[in-house]
Amino acid sequence: MSPRIGHGFDLHRLESGLPLIVGGVRLEHDRGCVAHSDGDVVYHAVTDAILGALGEEDIGQLFPDNDDANKDADSARFVSEAVLKMRGRGYEIGNLDVTIILQRPKLSPHKADFRQNLARLLGCAADRVNVKGKTHEKVDALGENRAIACHVVVMLVPDPQA
Repeated sequence: MSPRIGHGFDLHRLESGLPLIVGGVRLEHDRGCVAHSDGDVVYHAVTDAILGALGEEDIGQLFPDNDDANKDADSARFVSEAVLKMRGRGYEIGNLDVTIILQRPKLSPHKADFRQNLARLLGCAADRVNVKGKTHEKVDALGENRAIACHVVVMLVPDPQA
């Protein structure tokens, strides 16, 4: 078995009156994600990155938005399912790199919490997880605070315990 790399991406529209959940943390904001689940772009992108590295179907195929079981679902469940597939194939997290794109609120006060939440869900040390926050410099829907996006790159390595 050789290491495998996966990329995940997610984007959600932001609207008033909805919760904003990012990396498992509910952030104070005047708007939140329009989504069938809780709309956590970090967890959605992480799920897709792991599934992509494994050559599996994507999050939309495994957890379709027309399935009532996924309505308002905690997106940690999606990550956990991807981790089960990863472990079942004999892999563990080598490292995970997350880039969250959001004009506001500021993400830096929450980065340690995002990192800890991800490490716990992934079953790895926190030093294998990196989280960065970026703005879109007031350009396009992301920069105008009408959307949030996330890119994730993951390296899976063979699990020596498998």
